Amino acid sequence: MAQSKLFQPISIGRHQLQHRIVMAPLTRFRADEDNLPLPMMIEYYTQRASSPGTLIISEAIPVSLRHCFGPYTTGLWNEAQIQSWKEITDAIHAKSCFIYAQLWAPGRIAAKEGYPLYSSSAVPMEPGAPIPQAMTEAEIYQCISDFENAAMNAIKAGFDGVELHGANGYLFDQFSQDTCNKRTDKWGGSVENRSRFILETTKAVAKAVGNARVGVRLSPWSLFQGMKMETALATEQFSHIIRGLKELHISYLHLIESRVVNHIDCDKKEGLEFAFDIWKNQSPIIVAGGFNGDKARKAVDEEYNDHDTLVAFGRYFVSTPDLVFRVRNNIEPNQYDRSTFYTPMKDEGYIDYPFSDRFLSAVAA
Repeated sequence: MAQSKLFQPISIGRHQLQHRIVMAPLTRFRADEDNLPLPMMIEYYTQRASSPGTLIISEAIPVSLRHCFGPYTTGLWNEAQIQSWKEITDAIHAKSCFIYAQLWAPGRIAAKEGYPLYSSSAVPMEPGAPIPQAMTEAEIYQCISDFENAAMNAIKAGFDGVELHGANGYLFDQFSQDTCNKRTDKWGGSVENRSRFILETTKAVAKAVGNARVGVRLSPWSLFQGMKMETALATEQFSHIIRGLKELHISYLHLIESRVVNHIDCDKKEGLEFAFDIWKNQSPIIVAGGFNGDKARKAVDEEYNDHDTLVAFGRYFVSTPDLVFRVRNNIEPNQYDRSTFYTPMKDEGYIDYPFSDRFLSAVAA
């Protein structure tokens, strides 16, 4: 495995990574009830910064209180949050690794008491679910400003860059996809208009912190949380978004493959070739979705061999703090326990997964 391109250096923005395995953004609910990162998060992230030159993408971080998911998720809208995240980013940098903050607005999926549910349109995620409030244009521009402010706070907190969470049925997706967006103004009704929110936000964030510090995550084929357009229209829709992002010269594009449906691994049904063809190696593309070591090697060495490709691992980074070392040395990862993925404020299943004996021996040598 060590001869694979997976272990060749690659540049993301202003930084050179030592390999192409990325820690995917993973919601874990280990902040407190007031959205402040807990001390255990320092240990969690530094455990996974065990191989120098690794890129870590943080858990999804709500950009403001009005666009907060609820308790136990973190935030980047006040000074206490900035300082708590600074402790985490400093610890990661001390391990010679890098971290981007994934910036997030959940939209109709939010659960924050005292604030309305926002979305592109008054369309619930599923029958019987709460009906969200269609955002006014003023609220849309306020949200763009919230992302801009959170991005600047992320840089103050020591993050190396930010990733806009445009995937998995959250607010950007609720504007991009016609399964939710039923608007008839300039924010909906056509491919161009449905693309406007994510493109305008990316443009504002890139202006605020620099395009070399900005990535965007998309999931063209995801069924998650009421998404998935008809295939031809989805291709047209996301092609337009990707062309718009390409014009902004961001540091990377992050795409989720159709390998996972409702948390179950499956064979890939739709491809991402259209996106790679549009992007044309302008900057690296990160792919995610049910990867293990063998699938990751195939992705970079065969499937996307002509492109600057990285592979994001999620669940196996939850269970395996020395994952990069294990993939390099063909050591099986720890089995993850899904029942502890989202247990608020608990260290079980968070910071108690073991390192491999070979890794510990290598570190001690």
